[in-house]
This record gives sequence, structure tokens and C-alpha cells, in this order.
Amino acid sequence: MPSSDVQRTIDAVWRIESARLIAGLARMVHDVGLAEDLAQDALVSAIEQWPESGIPSNPGAWLMAVAKRRAIDQFRRQERLERKVTELGRDLEIQQQRAGEDLDDAVDDDIGDDLLRLIFTACHPVLTTQARVALTLRLLGGLTTEEIARAFLVPESTVAQRVVRAKRTLAEKQVEFELPHGDDRAARLESVLEVIYLIFNEGYSATAGEDWVRPELCEDALRLGRILAGLAPGDAEVHGLVALMEIQASRLRARVDASGDPILLFDQNRALWDQLLIRRGLAALERAEALHEKPARYALQAAIAACHARAVTPEDTDWVRIAALYAALMQVAPSPVVDLNRAVALGMAFGPEAGLEVVDELVSEKALQTYHLLPSVRGDLLVKLERLDEARTEFERAASLTQNERERALLLERAGRVGQT
Repeated sequence: MPSSDVQRTIDAVWRIESARLIAGLARMVHDVGLAEDLAQDALVSAIEQWPESGIPSNPGAWLMAVAKRRAIDQFRRQERLERKVTELGRDLEIQQQRAGEDLDDAVDDDIGDDLLRLIFTACHPVLTTQARVALTLRLLGGLTTEEIARAFLVPESTVAQRVVRAKRTLAEKQVEFELPHGDDRAARLESVLEVIYLIFNEGYSATAGEDWVRPELCEDALRLGRILAGLAPGDAEVHGLVALMEIQASRLRARVDASGDPILLFDQNRALWDQLLIRRGLAALERAEALHEKPARYALQAAIAACHARAVTPEDTDWVRIAALYAALMQVAPSPVVDLNRAVALGMAFGPEAGLEVVDELVSEKALQTYHLLPSVRGDLLVKLERLDEARTEFERAASLTQNERERALLLERAGRVGQT
């Protein structure tokens, strides 16, 4: 096999197996940072050996065996944890004796719990939001620091520092590699969902840079969400988030034109919406609603997305229901951004005056002072009320606030069109 093909295969294997590998090792060594180091050592061995020896029949088991040997060597060098050396050594010998058997079976028994432990650890609330995002993409997404940096438009050194500090913090705070229970589980799960949601949103509507969408991040978030749903099938909000991401992701192809310029919801070719993702999202929403008497944050947002997904044309959209869903969302997860979205729905359902009334109340909100969508929404409503000079000013202000170049161009174009009316 050509060396380039081997490297592509190694990259693919790493993406598939790295989370399982790190999770299994973390359970054994009780240290996420050490587990990742051991996994990386195994990857280096694969890069060195596979071009000569060929790809093993079970790459994941090969990597695990190599990583375990590294763990044994490290414990021996440190002259401590003799019990761990014995246990790991015995486990490795047993695996080596099972010729012709699947070596990965030794860790498969606990792999579900191991992955769930790794997700909860990487997203631990003791870490900053940025650190949680970086560590999750690194450990569970299999992304390199370069790939994470490119996705979030920050220097690679910044991402590397975040990952290093995150692992150091987990060690210093003595965060256990365990499954949380009771009230702690609810708080930790909320942190996990927040991280996955942030990753998806950055892909769906990039906050900065030249691209308006970054589908790769959406795919990473969706994969993490689906894994989590499989590991925690009884958690309604997990299914709610998956439903939201599936339905939103269905529009990705229609959100930009061939040049990468944004296409707003009302102008999108709905024939390009991915019906498979919509069906998956609606099914996940049904599971979420069946598990929860009162829909919570993500399920409510998924229900709003479902209203759009079910509308064959923009005119078919049930804006009255969307406004009611946003009102319900304000009850469970109040925020100025949710209220701004509610204003849009009110404007569509009951006329621009109704929407503008809510928006004008939000102008003084400190949290929205630099939020570009506030003047953008206000501009839309003012256009409908034929207050064109004010609308142009709002679009120009929105353009000055956004850090995304594609969005800035769109807003300036809209300001120009208003000026020509």
C-alpha cells in the first residue's frame, strides 16, 4: 500500500478509535492526561511501523496493546503502583495468548461506561468553557490542535495551552474518572450538552472568519451527540439536543450559495434540505418528549426547528406556535437572546409592531450591546414598517458588530438596498 494511503488509513483509524482508546486507558490509569499521552505514543508507533508491517486486522486492539505496554513501562520507571503493573501486565499477557481472538474484547465490556466517563471528565464544570470545548474535540473528536485552532480561528499555541491547562486542572482538582450520580449528574450533563451545543453552533453560524458555516464542526458535534444518546438513552435533554442538531444540520447545504455567501431562511431552496436528517431529528424529538413531561431547553428549541422543517414553503410556517414555544423557552431558560428570537416570531405571527415592541425593550440590555443580531432584527422590522432610514442605520450598525466577513457583507448589502428604495 502506498505510504500516502497508509497515512490516510492511520488518520481514519485514529478518528474512529482514539476516544475508545483514551477512555479505556483513563479507566486503567485514572489520569486523562496520561491516558492521552499513552494513546499518542501508540499512534506514533503506528505511524512508524504500519507502513512497513501493514495495517493490522484489528487496528484498535493493536493500539490498545501498545499503549498498555507504554503504561507498564512508565509505572515501572516510576517505581510505584506495583499492583497496577501486575494487573496491566497480566491483562496484556492474556490478550497476547488469545491468538485469533478479538483483542479489543478485553475493553469492550466497559467501553460504553468508559466513553461516558471520558465525556463527563472532558466537560467537567471545573474547566473553563473554552477549555472544555478544546479538550472535548481533542479527546473525543480526535482532532489535532491544528485542526481545532483552524476551526475556531485562534492560534495553534492557544489551543495547545488550553488543552495542557485543562489536563493540569483536572489533575490538580483531583477530578475522578467516574460516572456522576444524583444532582451532580444533572449538573455535569448540562455542562456536557452545553459544550456539544457550542461546537455545533460555531459550525452552523460561525462567529468570525471568512466562512459563514463550518460543516465539519457540525458533524463533530452531531457525532458526539449521537454517541451520548446511545450511552444515556434515558436522558430527555440528550435526545432534545440531538433532535435540534439533526434538524438544523438538514439545512446546511441550503444556507450558502456556490460562492459561500449566506442564504437566509426565507430564501433557501427547501428541496436541498436533507430529509433523512429531518426524519432523524423528528424521531429524536419524539423520544425526548416521551421521556419528559414538560419539554426542557433543547427539546423546545428542537420543536421550534421542527416547525420550520415541516413547512413546505416559508408561508406555511406556523409562526404562532413558534412564538408560543419561545415563550415556553423563556420560562425554562430565560435570556435576552431567546427573547430576541421571540420578537422575530411575534413579528411574523402578529405583525412587525408586535415584534418591534419587544425588541425596543431589549435595546437597553447590557448583554446585547455588542450582539449584532439585535440591530439586524430591528432593521428587518423597521423595513416592514417602511421606516427605511432607521432600518439602514440598524443594518450598518449590525455590520460593524459582526466578526464574520460573509455576514458583514450581507448586512452592508441589505443596508445598501434599503438606501435605494
